[in-house]
Amino acid sequence: MTTSVVLIGLGATGRAIASSLRRRDDIEIIGAADSNPATAGEDLGTVLDESEHGVTVVASPSELPVADLAVIATTSDLRQVAGTILPLLELGYNVLSICEELGYPWRSHPDIARRLDATAKAHGVTVAGGGANPGVLMDTLPLLLSTLTQRARTVRIRRRTDMSPYSGILPKFGLGLTVADFDDARRRGDVVGHHGFAESIEALATGLGWRLDTIEIGEPTPGKVRASGPICAINHGARGLIDGEAVIDLEIMFALFDPSDDVSAGDEYQIVGDDQTIDLRSDVGFDSFRSTVAAAVNSAAAVVEAPPGLLSMGDLSARAIASKGRRTRLATIH
Repeated sequence: MTTSVVLIGLGATGRAIASSLRRRDDIEIIGAADSNPATAGEDLGTVLDESEHGVTVVASPSELPVADLAVIATTSDLRQVAGTILPLLELGYNVLSICEELGYPWRSHPDIARRLDATAKAHGVTVAGGGANPGVLMDTLPLLLSTLTQRARTVRIRRRTDMSPYSGILPKFGLGLTVADFDDARRRGDVVGHHGFAESIEALATGLGWRLDTIEIGEPTPGKVRASGPICAINHGARGLIDGEAVIDLEIMFALFDPSDDVSAGDEYQIVGDDQTIDLRSDVGFDSFRSTVAAAVNSAAAVVEAPPGLLSMGDLSARAIASKGRRTRLATIH
C-alpha cells in the first residue's frame, strides 16, 4: 500500500526528510508547503536540488491536497505547531511532527495534549511527535533497555552530539557566540538550549511506572571556548525527581567538534536495576540530524496505521518503526 504524504516546512531538516521520503517506494509525496517566499511556487524537486517532482510548493497548509499523512518540520514551539495541526486533523489528515514539545506533551502542555487527542479521535486519525530526541534517544531507547532489569532504580544518560548540520538553529543554543554575547542572549531568552527535556523525562517515567514529583531543567551553559573566542560547545541538562532523588538524569553537550578537541561525539546510557546495571556506550554517538530524519521517515507509515489519538514514539511498536531500507528505491534521484 502506498501512503500519500504532504510536507509542511522545508528547512534543512524538512528538506532532508522530503528527500528520504521521495526515495521510498511505499510513499508518494503529493504536496508541500513552506512559508519562505523564495520557496513557494517552486517545484519540490528544485527546492531539494533534485530532479523535478511535479509538485509545486505552496505558501500555506490550507492550499495542500488531501493526503493520508501530513509531516510537519517547522518549529519546536508546540503552541505554534498546534495551530497548524488542529485544522489538518479536522480535515482528516494523520499528522507526524518533529516538534520536540509534541514528543510527550501530557505533563508539559496538558491542555494542548487533551485537545489534540480529542480532535484526532473525533476524526479517526492519529497525531504523533516523532524524531530522535525526544522520540527515541532519551525515552524510547532507555525504556526498551529497561526490559533487561526487573526493577529499574535510576536512568542516567550523557550525550555529546555534533551540531554542524543544524547551521540555521545554532544561535538558539548559543554556539558561535562570545561568552559576553551568550550571557546577553540568554538573559533576553534568545538562548534556549534543548527543547524536549520535559517531554523525554515524562515519557520515560510514565513507561517505567514512576510518578515524578518534579522535573528540573537547568540553564544552558558554555562548555568550551576556543582560543579565537566563540563558544563551540554548550551543556544542558535536566532531572526527574522522586522524594528529592534524581531518578532520571539527562545531559547533552551540543558542540561543533574539531579534531583538536579533547572530547568528541559519543553517548552513554546507564540504567541501575535491582538485579543488574545496564550500560550502553557509543564512542561515535547517535547523529542527531540523521537520526531525526530516519525516525520521521521510518515512522511515516506507522502513524497512518496506528490507532486514533495523540501518540508518542513509545506507543508505536518496534516492528512498525524499525528501519525499512528495503522500501527504498535503489536508483538515486538527481
